[in-house]
Amino acid sequence: MTAERIRDAAILRYGRDGFSIGLRAVAADAGVTAGLVVHHFGSKEGLRKACDAHVLGVIRSAKLKATTGGPGAAIAQLAEIEEYAPMALYSLRSLQAGGDLATEFMAQMCRDAEEYLEAGVESGLIRPSRDPSGRARYLAMQAMGSLLLWISLHPGFREVDDFRKELRQISDQITLPALELFSEGLFVDRKLLDEYLMYVCDPPAFDAKP
Repeated sequence: MTAERIRDAAILRYGRDGFSIGLRAVAADAGVTAGLVVHHFGSKEGLRKACDAHVLGVIRSAKLKATTGGPGAAIAQLAEIEEYAPMALYSLRSLQAGGDLATEFMAQMCRDAEEYLEAGVESGLIRPSRDPSGRARYLAMQAMGSLLLWISLHPGFREVDDFRKELRQISDQITLPALELFSEGLFVDRKLLDEYLMYVCDPPAFDAKP
């Protein structure tokens, strides 16, 4: 469909060049007129909102599969990590742009993370948390923060295909230590956690059932 073609072209263009790009450039990439872009999305902000919704939906769907489909599903996604490069790059540009749309984008990403982590708890893959929303927020911010650091250290980056290669390299570098940390933990015991729970005034209630 034309609207989907425009949206996909915008995701690629905004991911590559940021949101300073006008509708005419997006229209040219999609092979349509700027007027047709306005017809479908109303404005540049409307187009961006449509892109945001699509990107977040793709990420949420992929994460749900990874947290409910067992280890095999997660490994299968790692094998195809390059496919998610346009979505990841668009997400980075959205956060870099700042403003209300970026704030809502990140807030929705955190809400989605809480949803798919809870699905993982119900599937038996993930441990429950004392603070599910806090854990989701931490993991989402950690993931996006590491990619924002990468893109800040590579200011000359220009092409989405280049980012596909870099995303593969990033994944290869961090997957083992991340899985080791998430599976086996970092501290040798829970003394620091217990001290913190004694320190805070009102620690969250916790149901440790698997």
